[in-house]
Amino acid sequence: MKGLDTNILVRYLVKDDRKQAERASAYIREATADGESCFINHVVIGELVWVLESAYEYGKNEIADVLEKILVTKQLEIEAKDIVRQAVQDYRRGRGDLADYLIGRSNQAQGCEVTASFDRALKNSSSFIVLE
Repeated sequence: MKGLDTNILVRYLVKDDRKQAERASAYIREATADGESCFINHVVIGELVWVLESAYEYGKNEIADVLEKILVTKQLEIEAKDIVRQAVQDYRRGRGDLADYLIGRSNQAQGCEVTASFDRALKNSSSFIVLE
């Protein structure tokens, strides 16, 4: 298995730089040719969301769509895929950031009943208790 950094994943997905997009695609093809996967961790997922929002002005639904496609791409192995899937669903429905929902779902998976936050956007999320 080979790991992917955010900049490789962005070029692979967005294809805004033809040369880098071709190189990223070729690398992923080569790395997965023998049935292996490329690994994407939670930090890369968080950075990807930030880049898509800030540099490419993707909206919440566009980002959720991209993440859902990544989750079902056979060649990509996502760290704790079920947690990411749940966080993406929360992100699509809620008012918080994906990073918040990843934190909440990761904490739940570790046995936490709730996660305390001051972020009012998480007020209606069952994974969080919002402190006033």
